[in-house]
Amino acid sequence: MSLLFFPSLSDLQWEFILRAVQISSYIPGRIRLRSGKLVGNTELSKKLSTMAAQYPEIRKLEINTVTGSALILYNTQAVRANSRFAKVEQYIKMHAERRG
Repeated sequence: MSLLFFPSLSDLQWEFILRAVQISSYIPGRIRLRSGKLVGNTELSKKLSTMAAQYPEIRKLEINTVTGSALILYNTQAVRANSRFAKVEQYIKMHAERRG
């Protein structure tokens, strides 16, 4: 799970990543994802945190390796100004709403 907002990924890779996680909740500027791959996986957690730190759009990434959840706090305006990020946000919004 390479998480969100990494613009070097192709659209096909984005789709694969987003289908590999459960989108638990979404509100503009805040997304919670869950993945069994994060449970107990501190190495993956560190890699994702390092990757997320490279993107100014992401304000904060909190990963809980006990529950397998990732909370992403992001700058809504910056994300929506980037067409690829905006598409990812729309996908997340649509799928989070369907899950409840």
